Amino acid sequence: MSEKTIEEKVNVYKRLGFSEVDIWAIFKKWPFFLKFSKKKIILMFETLKKCGLVEEEVISVLKTRPQCIRASEQKILDSIETFLNLGFSRDEFKIMVKRYPQCTAYTAETVRKKFEVLVKKMNWPLEDVVLIPAVLGYSLEKRIVPRTNVIKALMSKGLIGSENPPISSVLVCTDQEFLKRYVMKHDKLVPKLMAIFIRARVS
Repeated sequence: MSEKTIEEKVNVYKRLGFSEVDIWAIFKKWPFFLKFSKKKIILMFETLKKCGLVEEEVISVLKTRPQCIRASEQKILDSIETFLNLGFSRDEFKIMVKRYPQCTAYTAETVRKKFEVLVKKMNWPLEDVVLIPAVLGYSLEKRIVPRTNVIKALMSKGLIGSENPPISSVLVCTDQEFLKRYVMKHDKLVPKLMAIFIRARVS
């Protein structure tokens, strides 16, 4: 791009409320940030406002995840509809976008499949997903299903009580930490629990 074109793009972001420091920090993170047309930049800014975000929050989201700019308006509007249809409120969707902007990039099918396991099968409340929306980014096959299967097996034997452990305790940790926390301490059941854990990962 010519210097003039770059300057024009920078000025668009400035008019939207970004500081020059913000703009160049984002550029270092993702240079394509300056590739988009003025129309596309403004459209994305307005689309994120439709998620319920105010100007400062949109700026914060784009500083965290500038790749959001390349998403189509329709994709984000479809994402809003997907979450609302699953029972999330607009305020909850707004919180998730602020905490984990990537959630707007997932297909309706991906979100629904993970919702079925996390909320329907495991009975974790919607609020847990809202507080830690990054769980929607975890692999269903490699992380979510193997771990939740182990937890279900432990609960069925009354080894961890009748209530689910926190979603953060189960999903937001390495495999080694999970196994230490929920498998290795149950001496006689270790082979069976490991079989459940591994079978789910390879099936």
